[in-house]
Amino acid sequence: MTTESMTRVSAEPAGPARAAAFEDALDVLRERRDEFSAQRFVPRDFVALLKRAGMYRASTPAAFGGEPMAPSDFMKLVERLSAVDPATGWVASFGSSLVYFAALPVASQQQIYADGPDVAYAGGLFPMQEAQRVAGGYLCTGTWQFASGCRGADIIGIGLVGGPETNGKPLTALVNPDDVEIVDNWGVAGMKATGSHAVRADRLFVPEEMTFVRGGEPQIDEPLNRYPALSYAAQVLAVVTLGAARGALDHVIEVGAAKASITGGAAKGNRPAYKTGLAQAEAELRAARAFFYQTTDDVWAKAFDGEAITTEDQAILRLSATHAAHAGRSVVLRAFDLAGTGAIYENHPLQRYVQDALVPAQHAMLQTHTYEAVGALLLGLDAGIPSFP
Repeated sequence: MTTESMTRVSAEPAGPARAAAFEDALDVLRERRDEFSAQRFVPRDFVALLKRAGMYRASTPAAFGGEPMAPSDFMKLVERLSAVDPATGWVASFGSSLVYFAALPVASQQQIYADGPDVAYAGGLFPMQEAQRVAGGYLCTGTWQFASGCRGADIIGIGLVGGPETNGKPLTALVNPDDVEIVDNWGVAGMKATGSHAVRADRLFVPEEMTFVRGGEPQIDEPLNRYPALSYAAQVLAVVTLGAARGALDHVIEVGAAKASITGGAAKGNRPAYKTGLAQAEAELRAARAFFYQTTDDVWAKAFDGEAITTEDQAILRLSATHAAHAGRSVVLRAFDLAGTGAIYENHPLQRYVQDALVPAQHAMLQTHTYEAVGALLLGLDAGIPSFP
């Protein structure tokens, strides 16, 4: 893989300029979110705004010019984006994914970051494909699904079946977007703007040094690379739902504060069911956020200090992520109920949050079976899921 075709945009200097760049991205997102949904992907020019805001150097090692962010700090930015447009928040969440690259040889990492630390990655990993082993690497053929953000990515990952050299663990192979075909098949009801299309390759050579086991042993020892990578992958998706819930509740608060309803009757906010429902939804969201971020910060403190992170620590991280995805979805549906009949229309503001918030809890890393897996681990039993937690 070469980096010749990558267009690198650098983040603004840390401080007021970067904070202003993030606020600018939020303003642009408010104006263009319908455009992104209609075209079913977040375009490169908006990814460039996210790069200016530092989202795509947030998991690049400091050794290569990155400015790694504490997981809570990064996810709160994703949450704010998701409160405006959850699908764009989902794409931005993959600014965390460069933690996987730490398992690459150091020379490979140097090559990837040679043009700068702001790198947008998209992974279409499944189904894992059998690659032909050849001198120096692999010949890769197949179609891989769910490559979220692939139309704005600098690097794309594809999944390969592992062999004896990986102890059977699957590999991710890094390829140049110019070397694969994007198959436009993202016809979905929710998370339209994620552009999670399929990618296709035909006998594409990938050097062995550009492959790695996802969540494999980091070759760079920095705090973020000690934080559990697979748990983080689940968390950054779950936090999108918390953002969607915040956006939905903000809408019903705004509507409820109006002086009168559309029918001329009492304002919705003066109805007992509306006030009670809003309060219950607010409590549910805040409780889920508190559990989510407290767990994150507890484990991050261990990673930062170089302390051992236990299986139970990782299990609770996964539990907090699954709980956040399901609680956030519940809150959005509460908001939908409060909105009444008007919310059924396609152009109603809540439709964005309802359609998108249903999706994260459907992801394999956040489905209800992960509750059972966590419970098993807490009981000292086998989780029953490969590579869990």
